[in-house]
Order: sequence, then structure tokens, then C-alpha cells
Amino acid sequence: MDLLAIVERIGESPTAALLGLLTGVIFGVAAQRSRFCLRAATVEFARGQMGNRVAVWLLTFSTAVVWVQAADLLGWMRSEDARIMAVPGSWSGAILGGLMFGVGMVLARGCSGRLLVLAATGNLRSVVSGLVFAVVAQMSLAGWLAPSRDKLANLWITSGGHNMDLLATSGVPEYGGLFFGIVVALIALGVSLHNRISLQTLFFASGVGFAVAVGWVSTFSLAQMSFEPMQIESATFTGPSANTLMFFLVSDTVLEFDIGLVPGVFLGAFLASWLAGEFRFQGFEDEANMRRALTGAALMGFGGMLAGGCAIGNGVTGGSIFVGTAWVALFAMWAGAMATDFLVDQRRVSATA
Repeated sequence: MDLLAIVERIGESPTAALLGLLTGVIFGVAAQRSRFCLRAATVEFARGQMGNRVAVWLLTFSTAVVWVQAADLLGWMRSEDARIMAVPGSWSGAILGGLMFGVGMVLARGCSGRLLVLAATGNLRSVVSGLVFAVVAQMSLAGWLAPSRDKLANLWITSGGHNMDLLATSGVPEYGGLFFGIVVALIALGVSLHNRISLQTLFFASGVGFAVAVGWVSTFSLAQMSFEPMQIESATFTGPSANTLMFFLVSDTVLEFDIGLVPGVFLGAFLASWLAGEFRFQGFEDEANMRRALTGAALMGFGGMLAGGCAIGNGVTGGSIFVGTAWVALFAMWAGAMATDFLVDQRRVSATA
């Protein structure tokens, strides 16, 4: 059954949610099996290592760039139509929010996407942290924290009424993004070979990037046949976590891509962990660990909403179409995470050595 037939059968909004569910399941399975995690990659890099976590992140990122840029060249999507590109971006939000998110993901021991994947494997610490993240994100979107977020975001915004397209601004050929992705993929493969990473891990790391491309292409395809304006989007977890939370709390919400994405990731990660015999319940080790995790989750909730996306939404999804503020936010997340690891975790290890 093709996409048009599905739309005619169940309607546009349920189809969008179904596409979100499909993207989420692919993402959840691939992220669980590859152990994809930006926090782990930044910590590894901060400690002077180019190990498994850095290789997995580079491969995921480069795969997303290659798939998405190839789809753009083939006409399967248009980057300029994506929601994150078509609206004004915030440079100040990307910097400040990215730094806050980076600090938070080290304290919480995982970015928002990683927490969702871990929650599906029975990690109760991630369940609680994820709920705090979603609540703070919703407060930052339309609650008590929204005025503060707006004030910080409006300090410095992009010009022209839309975000900055780094490829168009730099004047590189239309295949420049694809070429860049291939170069990074070769670097990732080199790091992977050096660390003797298994083919299974490489396959699933690539699957995370492929899930991002599935989201972009599927929502673009749906928008082309929709009678109503449809958002072109892909995997991200700040807004969708807040929207999914409200979907289950109020009665007048509607189905959309976001509403299918989060349950899809949870379902995919749960099935992957259960089939691999890795599902098991875990809790907080002590009060200090819980306090640290919840503080980190709150910082990620506000920081992610301020930055216009999480480590996935900016670092992979937005990065794959070369959105200016997404790249700035990604670098800020790396900087915040590395600084926090140095000031908090590395010092604590040195003090106890």
C-alpha cells in the first residue's frame, strides 16, 4: 500500500503519526543496539580518546548527512522546506541552550534521546529523568519558563525571516553536503577499524542516521499530497517529548508526527533489548546520583527548548540539512559537556585516586 492510499484510508494526521512511529521504531532499535550516545562520545573525546563512542557518533552523523543530502539531490525532499530551516533561528538560543543541554546531559548521564532508549530497557532512572525533562520542556514551551526562554532566544536571531542554510551561504556546489558526509563517514570507518568495532555495531549506528533520513523523506512526501500545510520534520526529542506528555494529559490534542515518534522509539528500543536479553530494571544508586540526574534532566529540558532542539534534533537531524543554528548548538553542546566532564567527573576521579 503506498502513502497516498494510507492517507485516503486513515487521514492525514493519523498518517503523520504513523510515519513518526515508523521513524521512531527504526531509531529505537538502531540506537539501542549501537549504544549511540552523544554524551558518551563527548566524554570520551574530552578524555583524549577516539574510541567506540566517538566512532559510533561520527558514523551516525555522517550516515544521516549522506542519506539526507542524497535524497535532496534526487528530489525526494527539499531542505529549505523543513520546519527548522523555514523559520527564524536563534543564535543566542543555540549558544546558551546548547551549553545548558551539554551540561545537563553529562549530569544526567545521557541526552534526552538516550534517556528514552534506556527507559525502554528497564532503566527506571531514565524513566524519572525523562519525565522531568518532558515537564520542564513543556514549561519552557508554554508554561512558567516560556517568558525567560523567549527573552534569551530573542537576544540574537537569524536575519531574513528564516534560518541560515550553511551550504547556500558558503556557496559550495549542490553536491557539497553529500561530499562532506562521505568524508566524515570515511573518518568514522577509519576510527571504527582502529577500535575493531563489530560490523553489527556499524550497521546499527548507520541505522540511527538512516532513521533521520526516513523522517525527512516521509514527512516531505506526505506534505506534497496534503490538503493542509504539513510540517516537514524528523527525529528530535525536546518538542516531541513535551507534545507527547500533553497528548496523554489533555483531551483536545491531535495526532501528528511527534506523537508517533516518541512511542515508536520506546517500542523499538524495548523490542531490541528484550530480544537481546538485555531488558532489566535498574534504579538510582543513591540520593546524590538521583539529585544529579534530575538536575541534568531539568537543564536539558530548558536548554533543549531554548536551543531549538536536543542533541539529536540539532546534532543529527538539523545538522544533516546544514541548519546554521543547529551546528552552533551542536558545538555548544560538545563544549558544555566536555567542560562539565572536566570540572565535575574528572576532578572527582582525580580526588579519589
